[in-house]
Amino acid sequence: MTELPPRRLLLVHAHPDDESINNGATMARYAAEGARVTLVTCTLGELGEVIPPELRHLTGAALGEYRLGELTAAMRELGVEDFRLLGGTGRYRDSGMMGLPDNDDPACFWQADVDEAAAQLVEVILEVRPQVLVTYDDNGGYGHPDHIQAHRVAMRAVELAAAAGWEIEKVYWNRVPRTVGEAAFGRLEADLPGLPFTKSGVLDDVPGVVDDERITAEIDGTAYAAAKAAAMRAHATQITVAERYFVLSNELAQPLFTTEYYELVRGEHTGVSDTDLFAGIEEAS
Repeated sequence: MTELPPRRLLLVHAHPDDESINNGATMARYAAEGARVTLVTCTLGELGEVIPPELRHLTGAALGEYRLGELTAAMRELGVEDFRLLGGTGRYRDSGMMGLPDNDDPACFWQADVDEAAAQLVEVILEVRPQVLVTYDDNGGYGHPDHIQAHRVAMRAVELAAAAGWEIEKVYWNRVPRTVGEAAFGRLEADLPGLPFTKSGVLDDVPGVVDDERITAEIDGTAYAAAKAAAMRAHATQITVAERYFVLSNELAQPLFTTEYYELVRGEHTGVSDTDLFAGIEEAS
């Protein structure tokens, strides 16, 4: 068996680009520090809305293939070598936004059997043996069917992996503390006249916002801000980046966070806001 690095981090995301927006600085930091960072993406985002006019001819499978190329480029920027599609390329299709007919497609991720999909994630877990897993909360951060399903599959896989012999010591959900988000949007409003964006979003546009006291870890990714921004730019069909801000297809500017925040939902907390997702974990495990 190949010897594994002492620290191993697994992230479970719904579509290409989610990882860079939510965890790009965290991924770059741990990869640079020698941890094994593994990303599992559940769909290719075949139903994403394409921003650049010259790429709007891409739809369905063609868009999914293109976004896989974007994901590959983004991982290169973050220094992450291990990234995979759940069940293999094309196993689960994008489900579209909640309430659309796309949700009923038997091939979409929203319609997947949770235990079956979780079993495929367990195969990855037993191979890479992560001590830490990062995913969304039970609302998927903002209610997208694929994000909710990614949460369900990830949390079920943690249970199944434990029964199969590998206990993940810490599970975190992506978060943004409310006061941090409010301050960031305040800066955005002040900076807008100098940016190529004309409209600001609001805090409600940001997935995973919670009251500050729920935050149990914050990862300072300032040193990896450029890597995160470059990874987000690599997802050019979905994101436009300028300075400390970005927009999605809704054309509403949002802050680009280089300190990333988490809520511990499984495992022991040290009692203070950790600055390391592996805090308290014995590296020999």
